[in-house]
Amino acid sequence: MRASVRRAVRINRHADEVWALLGDPGRLPEWFPGITDATVDGTSRVITTKMGIPMPEEILTNDSIARRFQYRLLIPTVKEHLSTLDVHDLGDDTCLVVYAADADPAAMALIIAGAAGNALENAKRMLEQT
Repeated sequence: MRASVRRAVRINRHADEVWALLGDPGRLPEWFPGITDATVDGTSRVITTKMGIPMPEEILTNDSIARRFQYRLLIPTVKEHLSTLDVHDLGDDTCLVVYAADADPAAMALIIAGAAGNALENAKRMLEQT
């Protein structure tokens, strides 16, 4: 069974500043708790969890004009996966960041989006303090 889950947060910073952090695939460990490393090679990224588990991913979209980043997990326990991060400029030096996870099995979408929701709140705290 497939599921789609979204998390969103409004950040009181200009969209370009937020995108500079969130749109850089190598900077994921800076704002996503539980991720200790991200190695990027072209359209491949391998993230490492705090448990030391490497998770290979394929970067599908990294569009700095649309401020959209999409990737999919390449692990055998996931039949299908697509995560999308969008940074929307709200025109008042704030932005709305939306993280969507679509996955089969459905539990993976819940797990990924749950972690992403926490990560977005962490990014908000980080970006609004500077």
